[in-house]
Amino acid sequence: MSKFYFFLWLRWSVRLTLCSTILASVLSLLATFYTYLSQGMVTLNSEVVKALVDVFVFWFPVLWSFTLLLALFRDLKYIFNSCVYGYELKLYSCDGKELLEQVGYGDLVKVWRKWFMLIIWLVGSLMVLSLIYTYFFTTYSGVFDWFNIYWLFSFLLISGYFSFILMSARCKRVKVEKC
Repeated sequence: MSKFYFFLWLRWSVRLTLCSTILASVLSLLATFYTYLSQGMVTLNSEVVKALVDVFVFWFPVLWSFTLLLALFRDLKYIFNSCVYGYELKLYSCDGKELLEQVGYGDLVKVWRKWFMLIIWLVGSLMVLSLIYTYFFTTYSGVFDWFNIYWLFSFLLISGYFSFILMSARCKRVKVEKC
């Protein structure tokens, strides 16, 4: 069963990482290209290229925050009804009796809200543990000396693993079954 959760999490985390970063990169490139067009498409020299890279670097974390939310919702659909090491997550109807063979985004809204709140609490717990660790064992004076979106993303991935275990144990609509 632990292999199931690990490889389910691994599949989810790779898909989440690729979808969110590729979409954020594309949107950042579009924002950079729009900036380049709006400035009159000046000839590319080292100064202009450096400025365009700075524009891209500015927009990437901002858009990655947005695309990460989209990828979290979008990628939840793909963890259901896929066999991983002899087990699969099954989604049931609201009454918990009827199995949903085709999982649609409309079926996932309530489950996603519970799962998202669970991830928020798990990420918050990791932040508190990191703050305690930072305070006692490092030279940093607080969490905001080192905390950024990349640490938040790693906390999100770690929380995702534990959320699959907790979600299948606590949510009545989600059950682990043999395939």
